[in-house]
Amino acid sequence: MPQPEEQHQDRPAPSGPDTGSGPGPGPGSGADTDSEAAVAARQARRLTDVVTRLRRALRSSIRTDYPWESLPMAQVELLQTLAAAPLRVGELAARQRLAPNTVSGLVGRLLEAGFVDRQPDPGDRRTARIALTEAGHRQLADWQRAHERRMAAALASLSPADRGLVMQALPGLEHLADALGDPVEEPAGRRSAAGA
Repeated sequence: MPQPEEQHQDRPAPSGPDTGSGPGPGPGSGADTDSEAAVAARQARRLTDVVTRLRRALRSSIRTDYPWESLPMAQVELLQTLAAAPLRVGELAARQRLAPNTVSGLVGRLLEAGFVDRQPDPGDRRTARIALTEAGHRQLADWQRAHERRMAAALASLSPADRGLVMQALPGLEHLADALGDPVEEPAGRRSAAGA
């Protein structure tokens, strides 16, 4: 006798492996694994698409509402990273997962704009650390406030149910961001997979 609850819970893949009828593994367990992998791939693709659309929509709406907002996102991300503490170019490159020469170019433009400056590194006089200036702190605070206003307006336009779903998803999204931001384990995993 079919169980309606199971059918309802499996909306992404109504005939997927989670609704298998046997209590133990059967001869089709390999196919089940393939189906799970396909569902996981579809979920990852959808999440990637939604995150990309959110980022693009937020950036575009900010530029419409606030024409002064012209900093490229890569520069904003450097300012956000430097807000915690001054860093060397190599450290910035490692945190942003960018080539050092790319970060040097971005830092050069931020220096010209007056948003960062070079400070002597107390641990090594041959190198300098990049630090936010007062103008950089102000620019970053303005950017943050503008985005918060725009996001608050968009959230307010949603139904209470949709707004609740968005807020309920935040802890999981924060954990996902932490998993994606791990600078050590992910490349190591890739290397071991490549060597297998």
